Amino acid sequence: MSDKPQRYRYTLAQHRDNLLRLIEHLDLREITLVVHDWGGAIGLSAAVEQPERFARLVLLNTGAFPPPYLPRRIAVCRWPLLGPLAVRGGNAFARAATTMAMADQALDPVARSGLLAPYGNWHDRVAIQRFVEDIPLSPRHPTYAVLADLERRLPALADRPIQLIWGMQDWCFRPECLRRFQAIWPQAATLELAQAGHYVLEDAPQAVLDAIERRPTSAAAAAAPQWSGGGG
Repeated sequence: MSDKPQRYRYTLAQHRDNLLRLIEHLDLREITLVVHDWGGAIGLSAAVEQPERFARLVLLNTGAFPPPYLPRRIAVCRWPLLGPLAVRGGNAFARAATTMAMADQALDPVARSGLLAPYGNWHDRVAIQRFVEDIPLSPRHPTYAVLADLERRLPALADRPIQLIWGMQDWCFRPECLRRFQAIWPQAATLELAQAGHYVLEDAPQAVLDAIERRPTSAAAAAAPQWSGGGG
């Protein structure tokens, strides 16, 4: 239901700055940050800027570093002429996500309807196209430097409780992305959901919610066995 401005900087840096302004305006403290997909880069970019406001981090199938690869099914959305026609004309990106982001089951019709609702026409799909264009494929892209700087600063958040929740059947944020976070935060707790895909909250809602609701009081407590798991 938000505005869809056509002349706007739909970039990672702009989204980070918007979130920071919201946090400052509301004077939020002791934040539990729960992020998924591109939200990881946005939310964690805010967290490294004002770490004193963040108490706990929960990451679900996301990234916060220059992309180590670009899945072909996303790359085609960047092709000249064909990409905008598919993404803005046919809503191909959002529609494909409703069928490709689950592991073993179809997306609930209500959830599917909700995910597609904001993108009813060419005008309303502008942010999807700009998002696809903002994925950096080389250091020459301005967002590459933003992500590289974010990755460099992630260790500064290591003293907080961190939970990593991963759908292991995700073709986009594959398990290697999880391993990259584990290398940065070896103390983080990990819940690997073997039978879940990118929409991990749709594939395994109860397992994810149970993990999010647990509230350890320290980074050491976050790594306790009760936070770990490998079920589907």
